[in-house]
Amino acid sequence: MIRLFKQTSVALCVLASLTACNNESTTQTQQVQKQVAPALTAKDADAFLIATEKELIALGIEGSRAEWIYSNFITDDTAALSAAANQKSTEAGVRFAMSAATFDDVEVTATQRRKLNSLKQSLVMPAPQNSAKSAELAKIGSELGGMYGKGTYTTKAGKTLSLGDMTSTMATSRDYDELLEMWQGWRTISPEMKPLFVRQSELGNEGAQGLGYKDLGAMWRSNYDMPADDFAKELDRLWGQVKPLYDDLHCYVRSELGETYGVDKVPQDQPIPAHLLGNMWAQSWGNIYELVAPENADPGYDVTEQLAANNYDEIKMVKGAETFFTSLGFDALPETFWERSLFTKPEDRDVVCHASAWDLDAKDDIRIKMCIQKTGEEFNVIHHELGHNFYQRAYKNQPTYFQNSANDGFHEAIGDTIALSVTPKYLKEIGLIDTIPDESKDIGLLMKMALEKIAFIPFGLMVDQWRWKVYSGEITPENYNTAWWELREKYQGVAAPVDRDANAFDPGAKYHVPGGVPYSRYFLAHIQQFEFHKALCEISGNTDPIHRCSIYNSKEAGKALNTMLEMGSSQPWQKAYKVLTGSEQMNATAVLDYFAPLQVWLKEKNKGKQCGF
Repeated sequence: MIRLFKQTSVALCVLASLTACNNESTTQTQQVQKQVAPALTAKDADAFLIATEKELIALGIEGSRAEWIYSNFITDDTAALSAAANQKSTEAGVRFAMSAATFDDVEVTATQRRKLNSLKQSLVMPAPQNSAKSAELAKIGSELGGMYGKGTYTTKAGKTLSLGDMTSTMATSRDYDELLEMWQGWRTISPEMKPLFVRQSELGNEGAQGLGYKDLGAMWRSNYDMPADDFAKELDRLWGQVKPLYDDLHCYVRSELGETYGVDKVPQDQPIPAHLLGNMWAQSWGNIYELVAPENADPGYDVTEQLAANNYDEIKMVKGAETFFTSLGFDALPETFWERSLFTKPEDRDVVCHASAWDLDAKDDIRIKMCIQKTGEEFNVIHHELGHNFYQRAYKNQPTYFQNSANDGFHEAIGDTIALSVTPKYLKEIGLIDTIPDESKDIGLLMKMALEKIAFIPFGLMVDQWRWKVYSGEITPENYNTAWWELREKYQGVAAPVDRDANAFDPGAKYHVPGGVPYSRYFLAHIQQFEFHKALCEISGNTDPIHRCSIYNSKEAGKALNTMLEMGSSQPWQKAYKVLTGSEQMNATAVLDYFAPLQVWLKEKNKGKQCGF
């Protein structure tokens, strides 16, 4: 996950006849804007953008530091500082977006228009043009983040567990009842979030409507260089391409779980109980690989065990991921990265352990924040997070307005693209394994990858499907939980293991919902990473099957990747996409190409079984 502070600014009215903005009231500001708007020119827009960029940089640094401190030292005081910074940023961003909107009918250059649009769309949770409501929205965001970060559950045996503790149990336990207790226990933290989320949604909608959008969901969907409705259709098209592969995987996994737990607990004509898939949110299924692994597919190594055998601690794991990027020709991370990042969970305080990458000064102060566990899965996550950091540094010379990924899916995809190269070939090159398994072991490796990647795709789609319906009013507060599980059954074929109270708020148990982080980016990333990987493999001269390819040490691939990364968001994402893939349209067939041997195997295994949900 990227945690790139949304840089926003006070709405300086650097227009033809003004030298400063009158911020005493929204009405006065709007009256001034209305008076000067007819006289605005491209020259005025240029002056406005130049002056504003300075404010963006200053506010970005201030806000990022406040948020970093809060995430690493969760106290009432740091929460207040974070809320104040968020309020200042949000108020500034809304006013600034309103000022940028005064140039909507002015003839400006394509670059100026893109900068102005970036200001209008930069806020994830826009506040209404009202100081009291803005303060309320900022406070709600801080409170929701604190509730999640400090959430714990006390077991029936009286032991208090953190989310990390419960996540570990979900990953390793095969005790049906223990898994159920962990699953239910974590969801006790979220009901109290519900009224705050309801109010946050109301205020966010009001802010989005003030910027001219139908609702907050429409505003989020408008940030993809295409009409909002077209973006929703594009996601449906991509999901349609991948769904047959997911259906084959779901059918096979459900059958195997039925053998493990009994068909009375895993009915073969029903959705899979959500607590049995090895993950607190059933969003990825890699932790149950041992239960569904193909026969004789053991590659002969376990990355977690190999990390331990080779004395990898948390720092060495990060150094290893850094080496992948430097092998492609990227410069090493700055010394400040190692001095300022958080790699392990402190024993003396609460922190937000959710892995994230940070860019604090839009230059070189890049960091990660993780409570690293020494596992093969975390080794991949580190590659992912560093992908954000190397992307951030690649576009640092772009104007502030364009210091972002081509679309938010790109940011998530880059690190995962690198992680796709963490193949047996790569592991042998870095000395973690001695021999590369032959192709007879590929089905097992592809199964393990599919349990992570393919299993995630419908979850990546449905989280925002739910939120978009909340913001549009289609889903009302009394139906939050019911609608959540209806969508999960529809897209994932996954169901709550026990009846859920209508007043429960299970969406709040997923970080990105109380965190206010749009989720479609993760869906896009899971499509894009396979296209990027395929393209980079071709550039590197790879002759292996795509699932066996590693671009490690390919300077040619690194050069092509950097060319795209340096563009930031200066061009429509379609242009950046074409730089690497040769096409301006996403195509999920690269996913199918990668997993083609596995899908043939799944179809054979599923013969005679009752599939579907």
